[in-house]
Amino acid sequence: MTETYRKIAHIRAERFDGSKEMIAKYNIQDSRDSGYNDTDCEDEGLCIPTYEGWLRIDSSDWIATGIDGEHWVIDDTIFRKTYEEVNDDD
Repeated sequence: MTETYRKIAHIRAERFDGSKEMIAKYNIQDSRDSGYNDTDCEDEGLCIPTYEGWLRIDSSDWIATGIDGEHWVIDDTIFRKTYEEVNDDD
């Protein structure tokens, strides 16, 4: 029988703005640059390294950081439907 669950762990997240600072902070690469070699993200534009490999990221996507420091990309629409901001003391 299928049960319903919700996540109980908090994440850290920030909205990707395309800035050079965020690109450097998260080691984001442009797959269109010569010398880039990752077939999962080839010719797609900006990509961020994750546990699952390189993922495409666009401005306005959210970069989530999990409990082990891992990163993943969340589309803005999905992020706003599934996450809400909490106080650090919650």
